[in-house]
Amino acid sequence: MMSPVAIAVLSVSMSADAFAAAIGRGAQHRPSLAQALRSGLVFGVIEAITPLIGFALGVAAAGFVEAVDHWIAFGLLGAVGAKMIWEALKREEEAEAEAVGGKAASRGLLALVATAVGTSIDAGAVGVGLALLGANIWLIAACIGFTTFALATLGLLIGKAAGARLGKVVELIGGVALIGLGLKILLEHLGVLVF
Repeated sequence: MMSPVAIAVLSVSMSADAFAAAIGRGAQHRPSLAQALRSGLVFGVIEAITPLIGFALGVAAAGFVEAVDHWIAFGLLGAVGAKMIWEALKREEEAEAEAVGGKAASRGLLALVATAVGTSIDAGAVGVGLALLGANIWLIAACIGFTTFALATLGLLIGKAAGARLGKVVELIGGVALIGLGLKILLEHLGVLVF
């Protein structure tokens, strides 16, 4: 069973990609409060659905991997966290080239949904790990969805006011937190940590 603190860390970490993307969209589109709330809702709903899908896949495979489930959870969280850190530390020229290349495709509802799906894929992988741990996926998915809604809405408004640079810092912190959470799960299952 995951503690409330672990669920909070997971929720904020899973929301970091959406927050970073929302800052970029906010800087680019300058949304009103109502537009930011609607966009944040899209991010939140999609982010809540993807761990449920991953969880269902994990439940289907749980019997085969029960002896090593903590290693799989650690590997998935570690890989997702490392990817987030790598994305956050990418050279500025690469990020700017991607931003320029994606400007034409970044308008409208379809682009918003594509961005939300892209930032939530990692939550599907985490859902697989949560299934192997037997976590309460409904509570965790609701927390992830609500946190993503709140942070994406906030990110859109911050991006409108401050620009896109802050997003990389948030993504870096989220990546480190996910690796830490994966390590905690591994150490608890190996009996090194007792919480």
